Amino acid sequence: MRLLPSLLLLLSIISCTSNKSKKFTSVNIEPVFTDSLSIRAITPLDENRVWFAADKGIVGLIDNKQPKLATIKYEDSLLHFRSIAATDSAVFVLSIANPAVLYKIGFDGTKATNIQEVYTETGEKVFYDSMKFWNNEEGIAMGDPIDGCLSIILTKNGGDTWKKLSCDNLPKVESGEAAFAASNSNISLYKDNVWIATGGKRARIFHSSNKGKDWEVFETPIIQGKAMTGIYSVHFFDNKTGIIFGGDWEQKNYNEGNKAITKDGGKTWNLISNGNEPGYRSSVKFVPNTNGNDIVAVGSPGISYSNDQGETWQELSEQGFYALEFVNDSIAFASGANKIVKLLFK
Repeated sequence: MRLLPSLLLLLSIISCTSNKSKKFTSVNIEPVFTDSLSIRAITPLDENRVWFAADKGIVGLIDNKQPKLATIKYEDSLLHFRSIAATDSAVFVLSIANPAVLYKIGFDGTKATNIQEVYTETGEKVFYDSMKFWNNEEGIAMGDPIDGCLSIILTKNGGDTWKKLSCDNLPKVESGEAAFAASNSNISLYKDNVWIATGGKRARIFHSSNKGKDWEVFETPIIQGKAMTGIYSVHFFDNKTGIIFGGDWEQKNYNEGNKAITKDGGKTWNLISNGNEPGYRSSVKFVPNTNGNDIVAVGSPGISYSNDQGETWQELSEQGFYALEFVNDSIAFASGANKIVKLLFK
């Protein structure tokens, strides 16, 4: 019986730790880059450096607000990029539409050293949406369906070569099911897991627990049925807790059926804050070091924040963005039409 007070105190400490939250009340928006570009893919290196990929063939590194830009052409055409990923020694950018061209850009920590074309795919329906790396050797990119399945390519040698998965090894998609190249966040990775979000006529989650070898598909309650409805972004805090966000791009204020959470790795999803703010958002992230409690979502209507796993939200800014990537638990980069900014949460 003497141990009971100590036990209760220990349980109280554990409980407080597991519910750790930042409780942001505001965000400072610090411009770091402005240009006449649509920037939907960013990947930070640290709180002062961020890579980005944009339209008009532009790829760049912003280093302490100083841009280092490159223009990439395929034959005589400027490519449009909405996917980017980085390893310790390279950055990868993948173009949308036909042809899809994936480049590996060598990086020595301060500047690009060389550029290689490592994958090309042509075809009327080719359209890649998102790309991520598990580690320095293994990566994945996904795109819209061809021949009845999602387009998924994998690398196992640091991005030097990529192989497309056969539809024989993937779940079938439904008619009108595709994905949105809105923020490079159709893919979420955790350990060996990958989750891929779809939208359009169907809004589902495709999951592999072994880096793309085997797949299963899960239904979601997210709004679906029209070309611009569905999941625009997915993010997992761990192998169980994940969030999906999206809505109807043509009715951005509509806030029913546009956000949901899972506690079982994506098998089942429950709508959160249904019928309440926020509406459409194109990128969602768990805040690092908050044990899956704090969430930030951005979209063209603004920046929204929750510290209770999405049950309630507050609007931090009406300034619109496409993509969001955290550096640590209080600093993130966001990109949008003509801009990249640093977000300082407090």
